[in-house]
Amino acid sequence: MSVTPDGCPVDLYLQLPAAGEPEVIHGAIPAGAAVLELGCGSGRVTHPLLALGHPVVAVDESAEMLAHVAGAETVCARIDELRLDRRFPVVVLGSHLVNGPDRQALLTAARRHLTADGQLLVEWHPPAWFDQVADGSGGRLGEVRIALEGVRRDGDRLCATVVYALGGQTWKQSFTCENFPLGPALDQAGLRFERWVTADRDWFSARPSNAG
Repeated sequence: MSVTPDGCPVDLYLQLPAAGEPEVIHGAIPAGAAVLELGCGSGRVTHPLLALGHPVVAVDESAEMLAHVAGAETVCARIDELRLDRRFPVVVLGSHLVNGPDRQALLTAARRHLTADGQLLVEWHPPAWFDQVADGSGGRLGEVRIALEGVRRDGDRLCATVVYALGGQTWKQSFTCENFPLGPALDQAGLRFERWVTADRDWFSARPSNAG
């Protein structure tokens, strides 16, 4: 079974549909706006964005994942090392990547690729999520059942294993995420908070701090 450097099982991700992310992004940006998608995986969000009329440059560190992305320009690279010498009106950092320990490098990379008036859309775990999550939390994404186990807290850091089940197959992926103050993290990356994009505050928009 092919697994990405951060532990994502490629075969599983091919089974996961989008969960409303393309519609959230599309509704927050201008029609037809070009998108730089950081951490695109196998195209779960990329392909619907293309169908909605957005040219996409899709970035992932896994060549195995990118092999399944069709219709977008693909770039195989770590997000923190990405230097395209191009800027985009929209950069997307989804999949709660910003809650990882390397968030500052990811935010800095996103800022580096924004136009002066560009928009960064970020999916994150808000503080309320850290208060509520527990063993057994999860649900269903398409035909895939998802549940957390082994939830452990250490101050602002939470570690857990997500268990995916489809038919008779099960995949497990451990992760670590952090609850962090948003304002200082954005400031350090040269960004400023703009607005909450969704009512549950799972998505927010940021702009370069030197924008008007």
